[in-house]
Amino acid sequence: MHQGMYSQLRAGVCPTLTRRKKVAIAVAIWAAVLLPSAHSQPLSLSTTTSAPSTDNSCYVDGLSEQMNCGTVSVPENYTKPDGKQIQIHYVVMPAIKSSGKSEALLAIAGGPGQSAIENAKGFDQMLTKVRQTRDVILIDQRGTGQSNPLQCIGDGFDSALAINENDFDTRVETQKCLDELDADVTQYGSLPALKDFEAVREHLGYQKLHLYGVSYGTRMAQLYMRHYPEHLATVTLDGVVPMQQSVLAIGDAIARAFELVLQDCSNNALCHKQFPQLAADLEKVDSELAEAAKISTIADPTTGEATQLTMTRSKFKGALRMALYSPSVRALIPHAIHQASKGNFQPITGLYAMSMDSTGIAMGMHASVVCGEDWQRLTPELRATTAANYFGKEMIKTFEQSCAVWNMPAVDDSFSQAIASDIPTLLLSGELDPATPPSWGEMAMEKLTNAKHFIAPYATHGVAYQSCGNNLIAELAEKGAVTDIDAECLSKDTRRNFYLNASTVEAIPAEGSQQETTLSADADKALRPQQALNK
Repeated sequence: MHQGMYSQLRAGVCPTLTRRKKVAIAVAIWAAVLLPSAHSQPLSLSTTTSAPSTDNSCYVDGLSEQMNCGTVSVPENYTKPDGKQIQIHYVVMPAIKSSGKSEALLAIAGGPGQSAIENAKGFDQMLTKVRQTRDVILIDQRGTGQSNPLQCIGDGFDSALAINENDFDTRVETQKCLDELDADVTQYGSLPALKDFEAVREHLGYQKLHLYGVSYGTRMAQLYMRHYPEHLATVTLDGVVPMQQSVLAIGDAIARAFELVLQDCSNNALCHKQFPQLAADLEKVDSELAEAAKISTIADPTTGEATQLTMTRSKFKGALRMALYSPSVRALIPHAIHQASKGNFQPITGLYAMSMDSTGIAMGMHASVVCGEDWQRLTPELRATTAANYFGKEMIKTFEQSCAVWNMPAVDDSFSQAIASDIPTLLLSGELDPATPPSWGEMAMEKLTNAKHFIAPYATHGVAYQSCGNNLIAELAEKGAVTDIDAECLSKDTRRNFYLNASTVEAIPAEGSQQETTLSADADKALRPQQALNK
């Protein structure tokens, strides 16, 4: 999940609507717990016809081949079928060698609040083997992308750098967002969206679906298993959110992921030598920012121009938190912390900019899901446990105010029951995941009688994007069984050394040269403005 409003940059990130406009609903990134690994792209669909509610040939940003796009008209409120209708947009990425229309794979995005279609390029790269014989369907879940998006537009990145989010009134800003929306926000939870997914399947004529859900998308996939099992062939849950778990419990996962970074640096000879007091450095910066924000002039990470920075505790910790999602960006964390301890926040601001440019959350839909499905099952015991760390405490504080405004009806208690199913199901967890730890995958296994759970030791959030997990998905779809799936390839050591300064990392084996290039490109993107200032 992500942070909401440029207010509650508490998480340190403003999700993007496009690369120029930022979402502005007061729901902290603390709540934006579940992000997939794919990077969103601004959506641009070029169709061969503009006729509504029909199938069109189209092109999607990031992909050169022609796709099949369309919409399905559904009631905004299914209890009022003759009332307001909304359009659910979908894209079908056709199989390279079509084996007919009986089966397809439905890829479900995370967030909650991300557009599946805006992530088409990432899904296409990850599901290349599946697409050899099966169509891949992407649906913009109601409230996201082009499907009646629940978006509120705030300020740009430059304002986000200068602002002190502690000056915002979460309740007031949430009300402003709600007032802007022409929608019954109570109808944008997971269960109405599930009916939309079924409407798209029926419209397209597929008899069976293979499901791939990442992050929050795993919740949607599990609900599909519960309500429409007859239409499912296999299921893959990647970065698992068990039905029994409120996503507001993510604070412990974030704290665990931070501790793993500190441990990994300490166990790495070069990192430990360069940053021997990393934990103390982190504590120093955190304590200072807890006392007061620090104002300085920096180079804007996106333009290189001098701009004001108001570094708050929430920006600092939020930027670090979001860096935990990517293995390559994670490698920059010790350097960024160390520089911040010396008063140089340029590297942290670089990490902050990278997160702002790639999250793509529709915060209105995000609030509808979390406030209706997670907030109201926060028991006093869970509240106390969650508030025991900084991230959990901030999430509780923010949602306590924003959910009071959003006023979502609570889901039935049965919603939170473990999924009981014998559908062949593959569960993937990253050992370093800062959002959905491996223990959540184990929890989801409670009543799955035909499932396997694999843990990738070097992956973060979204295993299939970072490992051979994508091959396992294709194997599952092909075999229709988890019995013989061998996950040994997930144990391949793909660790990369930490950056020792803005541009240097120890040389790695030649076989890893491609990933080293990617890592260097990420570092260059984050730190280029700092290097320019130093010249």
